Amino acid sequence: MFRFIVVAAVVVAFLILSIPVLLVEWVIGKFNPYRKDISSLRLVQWIFKVILKITGIELEVIGEENVPRDQAVLYIGNHRSFFDVLITYARCPGLTGYVAKKEMLKVPLLSSWMKYLHCQFLDRKDLKAGMQMILSCIQNIKDGISICIFPEGTRSRGETELPLLTFHEGSFKIAQKTDCPIVPMAMVNTCEIFEAHFPRIKSTHVILEYGTPIIPSDLSPEDKKHLGAYTKKIIEGMLEKNRELLIK
Repeated sequence: MFRFIVVAAVVVAFLILSIPVLLVEWVIGKFNPYRKDISSLRLVQWIFKVILKITGIELEVIGEENVPRDQAVLYIGNHRSFFDVLITYARCPGLTGYVAKKEMLKVPLLSSWMKYLHCQFLDRKDLKAGMQMILSCIQNIKDGISICIFPEGTRSRGETELPLLTFHEGSFKIAQKTDCPIVPMAMVNTCEIFEAHFPRIKSTHVILEYGTPIIPSDLSPEDKKHLGAYTKKIIEGMLEKNRELLIK
């Protein structure tokens, strides 16, 4: 419970104290948008790392060398915890926007930072708005900004990571239209940080694995047509392997 209180206090303090920083970043962006993007990225990564340090998690990272550093990519991962975003975003080498539900726009200050970080907001009830968001993500990729999506559409609440929920194929149009690399991400045991014993935050061993990038144009027509199912199978294999590694 102590960790939860400290993490909550740090988040609130950051959001309040960063109000003038948001203004400064806005001014910087008027003259040098790229500098504003990078400084916003590094600042948020720093606070995420501070929060993760407070949680006391033991993070084991596998395959980070698979993440391209010279081009925008589409990160695809499984999703069981609020901390999935902190764990993965803190390690992004370059500009990266996450796809979030549109309800996040109602959260003061946090939504401002998310906009600065090129996050996209999905309205699950509006098909037209969803297509527009996909087009915005495609433009981000073309502009050199990576995108991260948890294509299950919501946090999985099963007892373990497997089986995964169905991956929404629409998310993969971003890669199909740009032929950017898809970087599969498999996270094991993140639910044990917080959700499994709410409201306690528990020091936990977590495994994050980055798979070999998937290049859509290198796939067979059938696999390219069902890119979501193809990527899901790869992530399931990593999860199964790392679940066994965690038990050992």
